[in-house]
Amino acid sequence: MTYIYALVLGVLFGVALNKAGLTKYHKIANQFRLTDFTVLKFMMTALVVTMLGVYPLRAMGLITFPAIPETYVVGNLVGGLIFGVGMAGAGFCPGTAVAGAGEGKLDYIVPGLLGFLVGGVIFGLTYQSFMPQLKAIGNFGSVVIPDLWHISPYLAIFVFALMALVLFYLIDRMGMHRKEKKG
Repeated sequence: MTYIYALVLGVLFGVALNKAGLTKYHKIANQFRLTDFTVLKFMMTALVVTMLGVYPLRAMGLITFPAIPETYVVGNLVGGLIFGVGMAGAGFCPGTAVAGAGEGKLDYIVPGLLGFLVGGVIFGLTYQSFMPQLKAIGNFGSVVIPDLWHISPYLAIFVFALMALVLFYLIDRMGMHRKEKKG
């Protein structure tokens, strides 16, 4: 049953990506050009909604969190940089690649699957040579932000949600100023 829930949620997430227009190249590319913040708004909203759902469900004993992988600051920065460059160049991320492939877009299927495959092979072949060094720098262990800062998870959620709202407000204000300058 767990796999069915995951499949249904994955399909719903793909539909949401499609409806938000995030399976279109220009939406992803314009995020990196800082001209369209739809992707950022969508993902920040998804994170806040998820946090607002999973922590209360865990507190009620309805779900458990999986084991948290160790946090390697340098590894995350290097991986994020590689991921971001690839995403900006391709015009999609893994989620939007799968959603675009589900729409039958060949430009998402071929480079997306090829990118996943090539990236996975390169990572697998180079893992032993660089991962021990990355693990040694900035290793915080298996921890989440509320535990790291010794605060309530609900306070962390509140602060993150507040930051998202402020960010959305600032994005909208910037958009209005751009329109005023053009008009």
